[in-house]
Amino acid sequence: MGFIVQKYGGTSVGTPERIRSVASRIAEQARQGHRIVVVVSAMGDSTDTLLELAGKVNPNPSDREMDMLLATGEQVSIALLAMALQAANIPAISFTGAQAGIRTDMVYGKGKIQGIDADRIRKALDRGQVVIVAGFQGINAEQDITTLGRGGSDLTAVALAAALKADICEIYTDVDGIYTADPRLVPGARRLDVISYDETLELASLGAQVLQSRSVEFAKKYSVPLRVLSSFERGKGTVVMAENEVMEAVVVRGVALNCAEAKLTMLGVPDQPGIAAAVFGALADNHVNVDMIVQNTSEEGKTDISFTVPRSDVKRSLSALETVSAGIGAKGISSPRNIAKLSIVGIGMRSHTGIASKLFQILAERKINIDMISTSEIKVSVVIDEQGAQDALRLVHQAFELDRLDE
Repeated sequence: MGFIVQKYGGTSVGTPERIRSVASRIAEQARQGHRIVVVVSAMGDSTDTLLELAGKVNPNPSDREMDMLLATGEQVSIALLAMALQAANIPAISFTGAQAGIRTDMVYGKGKIQGIDADRIRKALDRGQVVIVAGFQGINAEQDITTLGRGGSDLTAVALAAALKADICEIYTDVDGIYTADPRLVPGARRLDVISYDETLELASLGAQVLQSRSVEFAKKYSVPLRVLSSFERGKGTVVMAENEVMEAVVVRGVALNCAEAKLTMLGVPDQPGIAAAVFGALADNHVNVDMIVQNTSEEGKTDISFTVPRSDVKRSLSALETVSAGIGAKGISSPRNIAKLSIVGIGMRSHTGIASKLFQILAERKINIDMISTSEIKVSVVIDEQGAQDALRLVHQAFELDRLDE
């Protein structure tokens, strides 16, 4: 017997039949004596449907009301899954994020978990119930519903596993683990048996869509063991764990492609102290996450600052920067340009040289221009034109022989 926290994504509970299938899997484990907490996302594409519905009513809805609306998707899922378990004679109870004791800060749409009062969950578990919790949501100090951002159900699951001291957190999705690249884009991608927290965090933050990056950060911080599994087939999945010496033998473990960013440039910015603070302070005040930053060489006391932001935040970014631009005497802001960020990741880079130069050479041979470069000790990222980015992904994956990775 063990204590398990499970998370099922939207595709896993996208139809009544799939909900019954998930309930059958949970029931099997509950009958074995496991204590189980299940975190569930909204059904299928229901979140996108709610977003579209909001747009038809108000093209610029308030963040608070958007959270009120979007949180309803998970409430449908948890109630239906609890009903399915009850139909299988498994005692079950569903909780919203607020009922589960998940407390967040005051930021709507991108709330951060500040604490969890899990007493109600523990009492339900002591009664022998399977507890079903709505992912993606919590409650702030004003008793308002807040959502945790895209992929927030992963964070809910990991945070609950940490708070409840679960034996493991299992993330069920539409793929059977973490791959060397997105298998939908790279036919030769291979499933990894194990991967480190740091590599998973880099891949998640760079566009791999298996796990939300904040959830991996949380898992590493609180040493929560993770296993990524398929909802639709049995298998051992991928274990996410602390790194060990054996892992370093693999130089590049994965390649990621992110086509959800845009490039902005502040033109003719005065090259003097405090300017960068003003620009990026305005973006931070508007809760915009900036990724890569490049500042050109100063000419005649002026420079250009280029940076990437999520495409979903372009409108908000431009609004924030227009005021700053006038205040610092900049010449203006370039039109947003859709780009793609291609990245290679591996903890083996710490002990091997020439990895970045190999990546640059691969792209140069195919005449793929690099706009921006960003590195850490275990990753190299390049910004390239979105057109042809998927071909570049497959090319790099093959060049680093990830289709033949021998763990």
